[in-house]
Amino acid sequence: SFISNRERIVTIEDTAELQLQQAHLGRMETRPANIENMGEVTQRDLLRNALRMRPDRIIVGEVRGAEVLDMLQAMNTGHDGSMTTVHANTPRDALTRLEHMIGMTGLEIPLKALRSQIASALNIIIQVQRLSDGRRRVVSVQEIIGMEADTVTMQEVFKFDRTGTDPEGNVLGSHRATGIRPPFTKRAEASSTSTRPCSCISKTPTSLVEPKRVFSARSVR
Repeated sequence: SFISNRERIVTIEDTAELQLQQAHLGRMETRPANIENMGEVTQRDLLRNALRMRPDRIIVGEVRGAEVLDMLQAMNTGHDGSMTTVHANTPRDALTRLEHMIGMTGLEIPLKALRSQIASALNIIIQVQRLSDGRRRVVSVQEIIGMEADTVTMQEVFKFDRTGTDPEGNVLGSHRATGIRPPFTKRAEASSTSTRPCSCISKTPTSLVEPKRVFSARSVR
């Protein structure tokens, strides 16, 4: 709901699941090869074609392989607001998985240059975890703030504090801000349709901010 109807959005998925209601929306789906092993359309093919459609945002359902390199390049070439998902246990593990998937391209990229591109492309990692009651919750929101030597540095902005479980087995807890005001705040407020999208940072939040470039790390337990 934070995305303006004036923006052109392109979604890329294996199976169309996203239910976006914006006016300027283009949906693209991958296609497996036929019995003659022809006609396959991969996420990487769709990403390259999506760049020719002048999108404001590119949303990829999930990256699993070499297409992650094209996604990072799109984020680094003026497609702010782009989002995607990767399965990992923690936000730090999500960055490691990115490096491994880029290695699947077969390109020999120096580790420092690769991590520098990741740090430049991404602003926020949102970790969604399936808890013991079967519900999925946002358990951590971490900002990538840059490079320190050869390491991508991160800081946690929001976290889920688990306080216990009720008699029915439901996990109890609340989200709270860590007190760190991230540098992307002004950019998010300038690009958002709401008045103060980041006002929840200074108090116990009931909702999360809408950043410029998002990478979602989904943890499955």
